[in-house]
Amino acid sequence: MYKTIKPFIKWAGGKSQLLDAIREKYPAKIERYCEPFVGGGAILFDVLANFQPKEVLINDINPELTNTYIQIRDNAEKVISLLSEMQKLFWDMDNDARKEYFYAKRDRFNELIKEAASTEEKAALFIFINKTCFNGLYRVNGKGLYNVPMGSYKKPPICDAENIRLISELIQNVEVQCGDYSRCADFIDNNTFVYIDPPYRPLSKTSSFTSYAKTEFGDEQQMQLGHFIAEISQKGAKVVASNSDPKNTDENDNFFDDIYKMFTINRVAATRMINSNSKGRGTVSELLICNY
Repeated sequence: MYKTIKPFIKWAGGKSQLLDAIREKYPAKIERYCEPFVGGGAILFDVLANFQPKEVLINDINPELTNTYIQIRDNAEKVISLLSEMQKLFWDMDNDARKEYFYAKRDRFNELIKEAASTEEKAALFIFINKTCFNGLYRVNGKGLYNVPMGSYKKPPICDAENIRLISELIQNVEVQCGDYSRCADFIDNNTFVYIDPPYRPLSKTSSFTSYAKTEFGDEQQMQLGHFIAEISQKGAKVVASNSDPKNTDENDNFFDDIYKMFTINRVAATRMINSNSKGRGTVSELLICNY
């Protein structure tokens, strides 16, 4: 029976709903684990809680996200204290006061982004904004500054102290790095399980969500990632990768079938927002690519 750990943030493309399908791909034993695009960490927390790997490396290109992992690991009580104070204030405000408070905190967060700060305050603001912004989106402008407006929630769960403490304990021995996924190559060997969850290839031109970080992740980058997966597969690493299924919108689109033709490709059902209208929520096929 698997223990399930809740991620500390909402994240676009989070893997909580695909957890059972991904669990079916886990190796029997996981002693070394690597996640080059860690995102919200649903799979990371699942592997840590259920396999207790000895060595773990996580990576993401978003420095605000990786700072939050580091601060939860190293300074959880300070992060909890800051979040608790923000939650108490925010819950007691009317909507106008909440707007003023939210945008002041967003401005402060952007100041810390410009300073390239690595602090508990920035981690707490990252979580606060994630819990109170529209749809939990993380989106930045061309200057790398956060620009999502406030959402509409009665009592958003800004401070889940128990969950943050649980995650802090889980990630005590996790190495966190920020940068391109290729930096994980040196860590990965024939004893490593690697889960790869890159920015998904958009199903249509209008569904593209590319502002998670300042860099683009287009078809060329998807093909380069395919080469990376082939390279670490040659090392003997066990790899599972996720991505969108182009055949949802074009049955003749073999983009990923061609890139990963040497691996096993499974199509699994997922509920996703497939356009900007809430009526666009629907079941779509997603890919789970496995090299063993």
